[in-house]
Amino acid sequence: MDFELRRAREKLEKEQKERKERARLKLEREKKAKEEAKKQREAIEAAQRSRRLDAIDAQLKADQEMQESLLAGGGIVFYHTLEALPFQGSGDKIKLPPSCFTELSGQGAFDKGPLHFKLSVLHQEGPSNMEDGEKESNRSTHSGVLEFTADEGFVGLPPHVWRNLFPSDTPNNSFVEVRYVRLPKGTYAKLQPEGIGFAELPNQKAVLETSLRQHATLSQDDVLTVNYGELAYKLKVLELKPSSSVSVLETDIEVDIVSPDDMSAGTDQYTLKPLLFGKSESGMVEEGKYVFYKFTIDDDTRKKIVSGEKRAEVRVDSEIDGGDTSIYVSRHPLLFPTRHLHEWSSHDAGSKVLILSSKDKSVDVGTYSIGVYGFKDMTKFQVLVTLEDDSGRKVGQEATSSSSSIEMDTVQCKNCKRFIPSRSIVLHEAYCSRHSVACQHAGCGMVLRTEEARDHVHCDKCGQGLQRREMEKHMKVFHEQCSCPCGVVLENAAMVRHQASDCPLRLITCRFCGDMVQAGTSAMDVRDRMRGLSEHESICGSRTAPCDSCGRAVMLKDMDIHQIAVHQKS
Repeated sequence: MDFELRRAREKLEKEQKERKERARLKLEREKKAKEEAKKQREAIEAAQRSRRLDAIDAQLKADQEMQESLLAGGGIVFYHTLEALPFQGSGDKIKLPPSCFTELSGQGAFDKGPLHFKLSVLHQEGPSNMEDGEKESNRSTHSGVLEFTADEGFVGLPPHVWRNLFPSDTPNNSFVEVRYVRLPKGTYAKLQPEGIGFAELPNQKAVLETSLRQHATLSQDDVLTVNYGELAYKLKVLELKPSSSVSVLETDIEVDIVSPDDMSAGTDQYTLKPLLFGKSESGMVEEGKYVFYKFTIDDDTRKKIVSGEKRAEVRVDSEIDGGDTSIYVSRHPLLFPTRHLHEWSSHDAGSKVLILSSKDKSVDVGTYSIGVYGFKDMTKFQVLVTLEDDSGRKVGQEATSSSSSIEMDTVQCKNCKRFIPSRSIVLHEAYCSRHSVACQHAGCGMVLRTEEARDHVHCDKCGQGLQRREMEKHMKVFHEQCSCPCGVVLENAAMVRHQASDCPLRLITCRFCGDMVQAGTSAMDVRDRMRGLSEHESICGSRTAPCDSCGRAVMLKDMDIHQIAVHQKS
């Protein structure tokens, strides 16, 4: 009996304990559920509060950007994100879609003067996801507009703008923010070349002015590329006034060019090493490369050369063991004479001498450049410029000497055709016939030593007499086909004449603006062609200026005729 009562009591206590445990667990679950519900409500409220704050910040930012756009655009709001595509062009003018023309025209942007735009690179995530540091590292520049012919959603960038926005060749993202801005007219610019080559240009300001005519804007830290013929020089924009970005349209801007930080930089650029008369310089030149020198003919030296008293000799002595050189000489403004662009040249094997004498009508006061070209292998050479007596080389004296010799008792040698005193003609002809041979090639008649005659050959193209070892160089120098950048294909000899007088890409000094510009094709106007004006000079000379005598507006190209016809001034 007691056993059964004890069992019943234990069972009751166990059931009560289990009910209490279940009640406790239930209370804990309910408490936990309430806490989770509370956390969810707090998270939802926090998210809603954050969205409200983000919306407020976005609205404030949009309002701020709107105010900045209105301020920067002078009341015009224009902002688009477009995909950038490169196109070949000069200057900094971009191409926009036609819809941009409609939008800008609708806001009266064209009535406010030239159009200027700020271009900024955008990350793929979009501007709102970028950190402040990333935003500061974004590259930006400014530009004008060339035309509204780009495809919708795209913007065409010329090389200048593309290089400043995307310094690397393959950008990860090419989306650009294009924003209309108003820019002040520039008054001052400080530029720094990347190498020392730009300092060699004798007319830096004129070359720079010609390049800036193709630009609408300048931005601080941009790199400006200035072309001089086939050469390109890079200048960094260090400082601008009155703002960090300015307009360069219809304004006179003072330009200050400072020396590069690293004078050894830009070793791939052409430089001119100075030469003094009578002092030789040694050098090494690789095959296909140039080494350039310069020397100056002053007024006193020119008078001596023109009078026939002196002659200037440019001499290059090369070590011909496996290597060879050619030399080219030009007078400035042609700075760097090359195989296809020069005034004087020499291609002899070994030592080469170029003589500037009174017979050369182009000899004048100024600076001259020498280009030593590595024709074959690495070649060591010495270059020397000297002034030599030229009294015995005058044409008149040579003629007098020949005339006097003929009047003497002389007889012409049947073999070498030289006039020999009659008393020694027999011995001379006996010796000459054994040791000398006259070339029988039509038009040659060159008298050669017997051992030289075996290697004497003639070019099949031009008929020039040469030594056999010189034929390879002769064919490459004069008859090898080459292409001009303008598209013409000619032999080297003809290419020299083409690039000197016919090529539309050749550089000339405009007689009206004084800039170094490309000549262009023939002038459209027949009268301008008859006056020898290039395409650029025909257009540039069409500008008018007041006559100094009567004040009448006259075209620059007609000013000389006006002075003669109206004012009888020659």
